[in-house]
Amino acid sequence: MIPTLTVSDFIAITNQSFETIYPSVFIEGEVESFSINQSKFVFFNLKDKESSVNCFMMKFALHISIEDGMYIRAKARPKITQKGKFSLTIDSIRPIGEGSVKKSFELLRAKLAAEGLFDESRKRILPWLPRKIAVISSKQAAGYIDFMKIADSRIKGVDFIICNAQVQGNDAPESIVNAIEKCNKMSNLPDVIAIVRGGGSADDLATFNDERVVRAIAASRVPVITGIGHEIDTTLADLVSDIRAATPTHAATILLPSLDDVRLKIRQSILRVKPTLHQIISDNKAHLHSRKLTVRYHILNYIDLQKAKIAALGKIAKSLDPRNVLARGYAIMRMENDILSNGAQIDIETKDYFIKAKVIDYERK
Repeated sequence: MIPTLTVSDFIAITNQSFETIYPSVFIEGEVESFSINQSKFVFFNLKDKESSVNCFMMKFALHISIEDGMYIRAKARPKITQKGKFSLTIDSIRPIGEGSVKKSFELLRAKLAAEGLFDESRKRILPWLPRKIAVISSKQAAGYIDFMKIADSRIKGVDFIICNAQVQGNDAPESIVNAIEKCNKMSNLPDVIAIVRGGGSADDLATFNDERVVRAIAASRVPVITGIGHEIDTTLADLVSDIRAATPTHAATILLPSLDDVRLKIRQSILRVKPTLHQIISDNKAHLHSRKLTVRYHILNYIDLQKAKIAALGKIAKSLDPRNVLARGYAIMRMENDILSNGAQIDIETKDYFIKAKVIDYERK
């Protein structure tokens, strides 16, 4: 028996069937009629040589740059709209093929460069001897193993915080973004964040050209070094990072000096400081000599002043010496009990004589 359905019931049953049979599919094709409406709705067609299908997605879910003619792989959910039109609701997009991957890279690169995210002026200098390093990678990745192997052979005493994250696949961008945000929310911030991954195809490294990852690195409070792929590989994450290392092992050698490097740095520091120390010592010697001469001058001057004072006091004392008074013709008279009366005996001293006499008469002035 053939069922009779309303239009709404037919659409609902069809969409329910899609959700059961194809809750999500990956579909590949060429982009055409790409457009963005109201800065939040994305529309385009996905086609091959024989067919074409309408696609819709929200702009916030579009983390790469695409344009007509590019080949992409889209994660989609088939659906019939209430107006009876079949379309694919797109959850995520990745370019496929060397040409499309490169084109997407260049489009997003130009967009972010125009915002100043790659400017040298915003890049920070990494600490020469970090004490705490956050490593964002997959613990199973060869790049992580290579990084840690070299890091362990360098200077000791570094605290490593391992933030395990996916570095490949559709969920990798969000995983890396979450790891970066986690590092930036730590109460005791690391000195630097190292994002490392070994080599791979352009499709394998596409995670590091995702706009979410690039913006998370740009927004990081902690300086970021990237060691992604091989030396010839350059991702947008490399361009936005504070330092780009050619490989994961190169990142480890940049971050952590060897013991010989530390010794050389110390020797160089000593050689740089030595002339300054010599100059300081020489300047201090000159200053001390100058102070010595100044103090000597003040001491000698003080002594001369005191000599002059003593000489002046000596003249005064000499002028008051009784002998000098006698030499000028004066005489000194002494009385017994300091009582003057007629007949009292007095002693008189002159320059040349001691005279004894009696008072015959006296008159008060």
